[in-house]
Amino acid sequence: MLPGPRRLKRPSDFGTTVRRGSRAATPTVVVHVGRSNLQDPPEFTRVGFVVSKKVGNAVTRNRVKRRLRHLASDLASPFVTDVVVRALPAAASEPQRLGDDLRDAWSRAFTKAASC
Repeated sequence: MLPGPRRLKRPSDFGTTVRRGSRAATPTVVVHVGRSNLQDPPEFTRVGFVVSKKVGNAVTRNRVKRRLRHLASDLASPFVTDVVVRALPAAASEPQRLGDDLRDAWSRAFTKAASC
């Protein structure tokens, strides 16, 4: 479970991270990593989750979101930034590969963000 200060909450932060951030995709998730606003840098890496209705009904979406939150809490970030994790429909139909896909996309997105 991610504590409040480590969650991305404002829609503008989601939009900025998705538009300006580096992206890495796998069959179940897409990870966007964007540098935080310079005038208000966070103390921690903040993570937000996007799970659309294409993933499934409300029960399925919440289950996927809980899994992603749990998996993201164990991942280390090399620098403080904002991260948006977007679940794809395969996240619900193939939950066994969700952990490996998230770790792979997470590391590739941070590698791309570090090189920019």
